Amino acid sequence: MARRALITGITGQDGSYLAEHLLEQGYEVWGLARGQANPRVSRMRKLLTEVRVVRGDLLDQGSLISAVERVQPDEVYNLGAISFVPMSWEQAELTAEVTGMGVLRMLEAIRVCSGVSRGVSPGAGGQIRFYQASSSEMFGQVSETPQNERTAFHPRSPYGVAKAYGHFLTQNYRESYGMFAVSGILFNHESPRRGAEFVTRKVSLGVARIKLGLAGELRLGNLEARRDWGYAGDYVKAMHLMLQAGRAEDYVIGTGRMKSVRELVEAAFSAAGLDWEQYVVTDQTLHRPAEVDLLCADPKKARVQLGWEPRVSFDELVAMMVEADLRLLADGGDPHDDSSWP
Repeated sequence: MARRALITGITGQDGSYLAEHLLEQGYEVWGLARGQANPRVSRMRKLLTEVRVVRGDLLDQGSLISAVERVQPDEVYNLGAISFVPMSWEQAELTAEVTGMGVLRMLEAIRVCSGVSRGVSPGAGGQIRFYQASSSEMFGQVSETPQNERTAFHPRSPYGVAKAYGHFLTQNYRESYGMFAVSGILFNHESPRRGAEFVTRKVSLGVARIKLGLAGELRLGNLEARRDWGYAGDYVKAMHLMLQAGRAEDYVIGTGRMKSVRELVEAAFSAAGLDWEQYVVTDQTLHRPAEVDLLCADPKKARVQLGWEPRVSFDELVAMMVEADLRLLADGGDPHDDSSWP
């Protein structure tokens, strides 16, 4: 009988890549979706025709219990969140409820459906394994570089704070109830499926528009912020590996190499044969209220214990995104329409 996986955030970048990977591994994949007529679900179905959908909402405890009871999953991947960091200042309460409290509600749903109580671990045969999508934004104002599983958190946004809450809850349920619950502390990971509001996709779309004569400039904020950028398709494989391990542990996932936004811009314009300095305009209004300047992963633990390593290089990733957006816009596609995903 095929193993069953339940994914929250199935309609997002990571959810789609993870679903594809699990289907390739022979899983029966279910996606949690809220609402009766969610347009993102219908668009996702065009890409992932084999995924089954169960209704549920990270804001509604009862719906999560019902979803877990219906699906009877072997693995739950909690990728659902308000994931655009700048939005977390504008909708801080909603971010806390979905990105933070949503983790608690899903863990409780798994605990209730597994019949787990403190001091009584679930039987090995009936244990649901849980993956929480933690984030490098939890490190925020970093105390050391690179950052590993023992680096202290100092989040600099409501999003980072909410992710830290979910991260510690996952540890707490693992230690209190003996649940197989892990967190993947993923550094920035991108792809042609990244939302248009994120800086990497904003750059690749901006370059494509300029190349095609649809725009004359690209406005960006802090060009000196440095990030550890990798390919989302590589990172979802690490999520799966964490739940196959013999022991529940948390892992930092990244490339271990930093690039600035300026280097991202240079690579993207170069991929299109353009000189970035002729088109990029810096805009102070696009800076974050509290900037995170420096994030770099130390993924040694994942490499040694999981055998995981990133495959796609930074330059390959940026070129992939620019080429995909050139094709999309040349064909008259909508960057906000998930059905156009490559």
